[in-house]
Amino acid sequence: MAQELTDANFDEKVLQSDKPVIVDFWAEWCGPCRMVGPIVEEIGKEYEGKAMVGKVDVDNNPEVAAKFGIRNIPTILFFKGGKVVDKQVGAVPKQVLVSKLEAQM
Repeated sequence: MAQELTDANFDEKVLQSDKPVIVDFWAEWCGPCRMVGPIVEEIGKEYEGKAMVGKVDVDNNPEVAAKFGIRNIPTILFFKGGKVVDKQVGAVPKQVLVSKLEAQM
């Protein structure tokens, strides 16, 4: 299950995580985001305990989006040890995201 991330909890949940992290930057009005959202949720369930999966609503959390230079959504960032190690912009098949996550494990 993907966790709701905010400007307030992002550093604690993502940057201080001891596991690999996937963060989906999205917005309610974004069509491709609605395609990727269920895939991110599935990955969250499948990798529970092995990776942290979160979602940032860019409309409600502009600080985090600005900090990481999010210009297009959906953008999915992959973190390890508090650093961005990979990135995916746009809607892609689940296997693309899973392979990027597996590379961080």
